[in-house]
Amino acid sequence: MSNTINRRNFLARAGAMAAGTLMLPSLAEAARQAGVMLADKPAGIQLFTVFEKMNTDPKGTLEQIAKIGYKEIESAFSTRGKYYGYEPKEFKALVESLGMTWRAHHALGAPFKMPPGRKLPTGSDGKPITIPPMKNLRDNYQELVDDAASAGLSYLVCASTPVATTDEIKSSIEVFQKTGEAAKKAGLQFAYHNHATEFDPVDGGKTPYELVLSQTDKDLVKMELDLAWATKAKKDPVALFKEHPGRFPLWHVKDIKADLSTITAVGTGVVEFKRIFEAAQIAGLKHFFVEYDLAPGIETVETCYQNLQKILA
Repeated sequence: MSNTINRRNFLARAGAMAAGTLMLPSLAEAARQAGVMLADKPAGIQLFTVFEKMNTDPKGTLEQIAKIGYKEIESAFSTRGKYYGYEPKEFKALVESLGMTWRAHHALGAPFKMPPGRKLPTGSDGKPITIPPMKNLRDNYQELVDDAASAGLSYLVCASTPVATTDEIKSSIEVFQKTGEAAKKAGLQFAYHNHATEFDPVDGGKTPYELVLSQTDKDLVKMELDLAWATKAKKDPVALFKEHPGRFPLWHVKDIKADLSTITAVGTGVVEFKRIFEAAQIAGLKHFFVEYDLAPGIETVETCYQNLQKILA
């Protein structure tokens, strides 16, 4: 749910760390294992990337996405209601008819409220979009779990939740635990998606992200790490993986410019994707979804895919 390239070459980093060749065999083996691990993980896309197009022509947009080469889908909210106007099983059938798999769905943690100072995005008519009533995990977690299960999804993900105060964090953690338990019973995995604000200390104490990680069951509540927002918050994804191995089965593959404010196409910003993907095994990666918030056009979606293939080559 927001060009100077500054990625470092993995072997150059390894060479500098080793100050010679002593470490190269083990590093090369780690890279090889990461490559083997990623071989069976096709590129996915978070549909918020093509938010307006999915609202106006979901079938046609999915056809374009499939043609580019994406194989997995993570859905988000839609102005059409439900799942882009479809019932869960109907949307699943549509996605699969195009040779793709619907893996995960984003849901709000609490009733929708615009952040202070923010406005709804405008549609093609130049007017603010209209958002229909949406279910949220606080009030409707069982319904959302049941919908996800009926669609055969693997993951139900909290897209965002209030974390501005200690009380809000406590409430969100309670919701996560309940949702995680319900998801497990339904054969799903629950996960939490971050923005940058989760890494800001609250009430002079720990960050919301630290509290969620430490105060939820590691098997019931996994994390979907947004690589761009983590980078904006100046958090090293690889360090997070090492601190909490296996806790990050989902990633948002998103890039951000050097100003740490402007989202850009994958491979044209400062996120160190190659280095991060080499730590996929430590993270416990299962699926990754390209995201570019409200991408300017389908061409950008294709650029992200092509650049990602080069990064992973």
